[in-house]
Amino acid sequence: MPDRSIVWFRRDLRVADQPTFLAAADSDEVLALFVLDPALIAPSGGARLTFLYGCLRELSAALGDRLLVVEGDPVDVVPRVAEAVSASVVHVAADFGPYGAKRDEGVEKALADAGRELHRIGSPYAVAPGRVVKSDGDPFKVFSPFRRAWADHGWRDPADTSAATVTWMDPSDKDGGPRAVRVPDDVAVDAELPEPGERAARAAWRDFLDIVDEYGDTRDRPDRPGTSRMSQYLKYGCIHPRTILADLAQRRSESANTYRTEIAWREFYADILFQRPDSARRNYDRSFDALPVATGKEADAAFEAWKEGRTGFPIVDAGMRQLRAEAWMHNRVRMIVASFLVKDLHLPWWWGARHFMQLLVDGDLASNQHGWQWTAGSGTDASPYFRVFNPITQGERFDPNGDYVRKYVPELRGIEGKAVHQPWKVGVPEGYPEPMVDHKAERQEALDRYEQVKNARR
Repeated sequence: MPDRSIVWFRRDLRVADQPTFLAAADSDEVLALFVLDPALIAPSGGARLTFLYGCLRELSAALGDRLLVVEGDPVDVVPRVAEAVSASVVHVAADFGPYGAKRDEGVEKALADAGRELHRIGSPYAVAPGRVVKSDGDPFKVFSPFRRAWADHGWRDPADTSAATVTWMDPSDKDGGPRAVRVPDDVAVDAELPEPGERAARAAWRDFLDIVDEYGDTRDRPDRPGTSRMSQYLKYGCIHPRTILADLAQRRSESANTYRTEIAWREFYADILFQRPDSARRNYDRSFDALPVATGKEADAAFEAWKEGRTGFPIVDAGMRQLRAEAWMHNRVRMIVASFLVKDLHLPWWWGARHFMQLLVDGDLASNQHGWQWTAGSGTDASPYFRVFNPITQGERFDPNGDYVRKYVPELRGIEGKAVHQPWKVGVPEGYPEPMVDHKAERQEALDRYEQVKNARR
């Protein structure tokens, strides 16, 4: 009987820079496994599922069509697969999310009960959550000192792996166990999605490296192609941040350093969620539980107008329509639309966060939830509560010619230049709504509400 092990893919859908391959390389045969877990599939929007399925098809092809896909609760099906192929070890990249960590504990126990092992090696991050701590051993709660300690800690070089690093077992050789299923068909979504998979990720990263030295000047301009668009590839591990950081280390520009800081933000939010799993659904700063929020039919109607991109504020509406059209939104605009929801409409941040997770192709729990809390003021290292983005001046500053707005809001294409950000001054075109709120008045209302939180802290 050959010595066999399993590589269980999760958020690492690639063959390059794969520590799990190195760990499994001593086995005579290795089974490649992916589990369609209903607990993760059910809440995922159509864009994420379609992208995931495309990544799985490309991964299977890279492995010579030897990826076994099964469906079910991993605590049940992973041990059964291990038994069916007589594998002594299941290799995984560690998962630090609230659900993933609990799931892996259950799988580890079930395997151990059968005399098998779950071997964690690597993670979806350059530095695993929980590794970067203060000198007294406490976790960081503020980004800037975390970033410095993160950089000082450093990370391993990319692992030198390919599909040929191990000998892949033919899944049809397994004796019983869960039934193999085909990768599901793409979900019908009315959005233009990026090409999935490792090859597309590598190509997108190479393209961005050509302009990375201008990133600091262009990253806040939604009217320009100045961002990397790597977020969905990082989400599913089509490329590892180690690979990105290794390439950035060859660049000495300030812009490359700025992009490195964005990777640090991703790792900081993962660390925070690891520390406080409850912050995925609740305010990290619990004093913000006292913040009054809008409720009732008017609040519901306002939320629907925001989701549809019909607020009457062009930069907000352009962002919300880009989200529907591309399952993605420029990061600067994400902050603008989030600020509008929580500080102009006074709606709960988690309403917006949930909507984003339903539509975004790059929806990442840690980055999404804590990005929203940064804007709401209730998170760690949060934007000061008194900072309220003005949707008009933000549009004029970051979309100075109005090109971004006109691309996604066709009703306004007849208005030239930055006047598009205040169409009511030149005459609102038929079919486009008047502003749904008075920003100046709602800004003051937001400050008054946040003052209640401030007073409650005393």
